[in-house]
Amino acid sequence: MTEKAVTQTWLLLVVITVGSWWLAPAQYSDTLRASVPITALVLVLTLIKSRLIIRQFMEVRTAPKWLKLATDGWLMVLFGAIFAIYLM
Repeated sequence: MTEKAVTQTWLLLVVITVGSWWLAPAQYSDTLRASVPITALVLVLTLIKSRLIIRQFMEVRTAPKWLKLATDGWLMVLFGAIFAIYLM
């Protein structure tokens, strides 16, 4: 991976992290309460971050197709399970 690609990926990860922090309701009010839409959005952003890290920094982007599909499937199952547990 080129230095430019590493920097761009890192910047995107930073933007997503700051965006997730910005969504936190605690910075707008003293009342903390669960919000399903915000939680879902943060989980989707975390899924995107996880996929970027796995693909770019763990070199899965150059791996065989079966490994790419396996990591994507694993992420979908993992984040689906996390969201399902959250909704219980």
